[in-house]
Amino acid sequence: MEKDCKQRLEEITQGFQECRKAFTAIGDETRQLILLVLLQSDLDGIRVGEIAAKTHLTRPSVSHHLQILKEAGIINMRKEGTKNYYYIRADETQWKKLADLMKLVYEGIIHIDGV
Repeated sequence: MEKDCKQRLEEITQGFQECRKAFTAIGDETRQLILLVLLQSDLDGIRVGEIAAKTHLTRPSVSHHLQILKEAGIINMRKEGTKNYYYIRADETQWKKLADLMKLVYEGIIHIDGV
């Protein structure tokens, strides 16, 4: 029993380290707003100008936040000629790791609570 708990804590610690940039990226309210716009767009992606119009942010601000999200593995970008399209896909981003980590944390809490 003790070994399972220790292993779970090690996995959670490693998960926090691996997902630190992603947590920081999604913790910002502006980036959350951008993520909501991306979640409402189609799978082909959306351009900076469209995101700026929907969020009432400037294009430079949107570009800055998109870069942070992209570097953190939260979103992806594809080029089509000179145009960049931003999108979210579960299989190409950190979302699975984040979900798995949250599941581990939740299981640890349940274990402590004895539920």
